[in-house]
Amino acid sequence: MNIQEIKEQLFSYTDEDRVAEYEPMDLHTSFRCGGAADLFVTPGSLGELMNVLDLVRTQKIPYLVLGNGSNVLFKDGGYHGVVIRVGEGLDRVRIEGQTVFAEPGVSLAKLAKMAAEEGLSGLEFACGIPGSLGGAVFMNAGAYDHELKEVLLSVSSINHLGMMKDRKAEDCGLGYRHSIFMENGEVILGVKLFLKPDSRMDISDRMKEYTLRRNSKQPVHLPSAGSFFKRPEGHFAGKLIEDAGLKGLQIGGAQVSPMHAGFIVNNGGATATDVLDLMRVVQETVLDKSGVMLEPEVRIVGE
Repeated sequence: MNIQEIKEQLFSYTDEDRVAEYEPMDLHTSFRCGGAADLFVTPGSLGELMNVLDLVRTQKIPYLVLGNGSNVLFKDGGYHGVVIRVGEGLDRVRIEGQTVFAEPGVSLAKLAKMAAEEGLSGLEFACGIPGSLGGAVFMNAGAYDHELKEVLLSVSSINHLGMMKDRKAEDCGLGYRHSIFMENGEVILGVKLFLKPDSRMDISDRMKEYTLRRNSKQPVHLPSAGSFFKRPEGHFAGKLIEDAGLKGLQIGGAQVSPMHAGFIVNNGGATATDVLDLMRVVQETVLDKSGVMLEPEVRIVGE
């Protein structure tokens, strides 16, 4: 199938305005850079998502499932395949007592706010994380010494054969910025969380404290993908980078944040190549200075 044929097939599964050709991925990622996807589709329901997945898999078309794009960098050559955006239309939430049932496209920050309004605690740490719930499960997102696995009950997913699977949290391979879904290629369809009742005021106070800490210590005013590197065992990436004298280093429009060395920011007009070139300089310099090889936390995809 060529692009036009795939596009026509997608029209049979979702509205035409939900399918775009050669869509710039800087519009859909928090880094605000990167090339275009051959095709970009935003399914409006779980049924549409499953139909789109069935199409790309049976036709052996390369595809990538994208949430809010807050932890992804698309290379400047773009993505030769179909990017499936899971967001609006796949963001329903149901709360029953202490149990939260949610679709993968809901914003994690929005879900934290909804839980707070219900007097449910456990997601306060996520109030400033810009990703989607599906993406948060995929990488076991965390902040302020908390991780999503602390409140996760189970995950529903679909594999490359179209078979549905329900996993308990303990079977999801959750570790530091890791889950089984990074390895098996399954697409997350639904998430169940279990939260604890608490005072709305206390929950709100904790969220305000986390927000204040984030805004005062992180470069939230510039496009980035959050912490760029994983935390090396026994170290902090930001400190290693700062100790190597790299704070503020800039290549093109990409810069090691002068505010927090663990962040690479788009300081204006950065290309994905600028970001990757800067990443490599940081890795090589830190390795030379400290003997520690930094691994990117950000997913790097495309040509």
